[in-house]
Amino acid sequence: MGEDADEELLRGRVYGQDHDDPRPGPRPGRVYAELVGGPLDGLLLDVTDWTERERAAGAVLETELGRFGAEGRSLYDPRPGDARRFDWSGDAP
Repeated sequence: MGEDADEELLRGRVYGQDHDDPRPGPRPGRVYAELVGGPLDGLLLDVTDWTERERAAGAVLETELGRFGAEGRSLYDPRPGDARRFDWSGDAP
């Protein structure tokens, strides 16, 4: 599967849900932040149960699509003034 196919597979899906899930999109009654940029661009992150402090700290998300492969993580920070979006700030091992 090429990079374009990987990106298409991720669009409109929720981070952490299995790609075979028959309902890969957001669920009613949940709150999501869109991941913008980086290897998880376009995915939705379920932040329903996150406190304000947790949201402000951002997210460190496991992914094999980033710079460090299967052992890697992508870092996302909340966008100032727009709590519905987390912007990619880099990858970490």
